[in-house]
Amino acid sequence: MSNTPRLRTAISYTLLVAVTGAAASACGGPGGHPLAGRPADASAQVASNTSATTKAPLDKPLEVTAQNKDSRITDVTAVDANGHFLAGELAADGARWRSTAPLVAGARYTVRVATEDAKGAPGTRTLNFETAPAKKVLKVEFGPEEGTYGVGQPLTAELSEPVATKEGRAAVERNLKVRSSPAVEGSWYWVDDEKLHFRPKEYWPAGATVTASATLAGVRIGKDLYGSDPGTLKLDIGDKIEAVTDAASHRMTVYRNDEVINSIPVTTGKPGFDTRNGVKVVLGKEYFVRMRGTTVGIAAGSSEGYDLPVYYATRVTWSGEYVHAAPWSVSSHGSANVSHGCVGMSTGNAAWFYETVKEGDIVRVVNSGGDEMNHFGNGYGDWNLGWDDWQEGSAAKAGAPNTAPLRLSPAV
Repeated sequence: MSNTPRLRTAISYTLLVAVTGAAASACGGPGGHPLAGRPADASAQVASNTSATTKAPLDKPLEVTAQNKDSRITDVTAVDANGHFLAGELAADGARWRSTAPLVAGARYTVRVATEDAKGAPGTRTLNFETAPAKKVLKVEFGPEEGTYGVGQPLTAELSEPVATKEGRAAVERNLKVRSSPAVEGSWYWVDDEKLHFRPKEYWPAGATVTASATLAGVRIGKDLYGSDPGTLKLDIGDKIEAVTDAASHRMTVYRNDEVINSIPVTTGKPGFDTRNGVKVVLGKEYFVRMRGTTVGIAAGSSEGYDLPVYYATRVTWSGEYVHAAPWSVSSHGSANVSHGCVGMSTGNAAWFYETVKEGDIVRVVNSGGDEMNHFGNGYGDWNLGWDDWQEGSAAKAGAPNTAPLRLSPAV
């Protein structure tokens, strides 16, 4: 058998891999058996359309070709430094392997090729090459900020570029990694083209540690758009704090790890300004807020207008719903609903609540005449979606819709 390889052109920019070892021999191992020895160096048997000195273009597939009519390729494994395996197809005659998935941008690949000659003697060759950098980069920012949160805190991922296609969304989602200790079942939901939320099926376990990371670097998202590494976010989950306000009985019951720790007389929204029903998540705390009716559409000087200094204000919606001190309505606490949508209580109780809760804790309202809490857009109403509906917002789930539906109602 000749040691001179016969060149075959794969595509216009094919380059032969340099021969660094002896040509494959049909002699095999001890005793002449072709399968008795170690695989021979197949450097002269295979070539790829890559070069050690030139970065491979991203718009063309990787090809590995057999360079000898008496040899065939039996297997090819291509993987980048982040562990992404490159899918491909091997021709039935073993003459060529071609990738069927996009190359990762700015990556270094290791390609392991297995061959056999006409007598069945195995050969092997390892190739290395790098790909061109991305022309356009998708950046991801995880939220919230690192820290300790309540059991209801969703994770967020904000994208620097819109991703509207199902294929692009699936590529993003498959490479966003969320891990919890203890482990929980969870899923991402596409709020819109540039934002995702992640929540578990049930609330996070108290005391859990949650980390979000990604293997997006160089992954193709769309035409000329490739992912980047957002780093890692770590959250600690504290005790389970849940405050349940019954608008009909005018009372808030506060639980820590499912045990009652306080029962507080409150007032909620009066007719026409009813407090939203449903699960909300604490967004933040402000010791002092100047609350004005004009910020929620109430004309200054009208019978419903107000301009009040408010203390111990715990925010649960972006539009201005709080749990706060309301000393001006103390006579109605526990007996009537007289607010413009907030949950009011005495200054002492509001101070206790303010000191007890943290971002991510649960505030739930029942038996109000108000609308249901928005799922998105006015805080974190994520928990008001059932688990089956939540999973439908995932692009990685089989049969998931291309665009996740938004269910928004006007803010009060």
